[in-house]
Amino acid sequence: MTLHPDLRMPGPDELDALTPEDLAARLNGLSGTLGERLGIELLSASRERLIARMPVEGNRQPAGRLHGGASLALAEELASIGTWLNLDVRRQVGVGVDVSGTHVRGVTEGFVTAEASLAYRGRTVMAWTVEVRNERGRTTTLARCTCHVVTHGGE
Repeated sequence: MTLHPDLRMPGPDELDALTPEDLAARLNGLSGTLGERLGIELLSASRERLIARMPVEGNRQPAGRLHGGASLALAEELASIGTWLNLDVRRQVGVGVDVSGTHVRGVTEGFVTAEASLAYRGRTVMAWTVEVRNERGRTTTLARCTCHVVTHGGE
């Protein structure tokens, strides 16, 4: 399995030495990814909790509101990264297999911030809950993401 050439995933020992903010900075800005296209910026990352923000500008649906698909892509991005942080990436990768969400409030401008929390960690499946909020801290989307752990040949 070929990983993104710019991906600098830390090893298990190194991961524990990084602050959530340092880890987020290390994972930001992978060129050619959906996260880059949507403008997702990871602010904090750990094995159990991730926080990121995304601009509304460029991610609107025709009626001028943040596209629900963009909110769900943000949720899956965090769940997938969070799953990877719980794996040995030399031989495992986490892939999203289910994402669902309820959009409870529209957003027309500014940024949204998402917080993902690990709800279940198993050997082959991890489940995450994600809450997306507007700049006033009001919930806009509640999402749940499930990631499957795939083992590959590795090194």
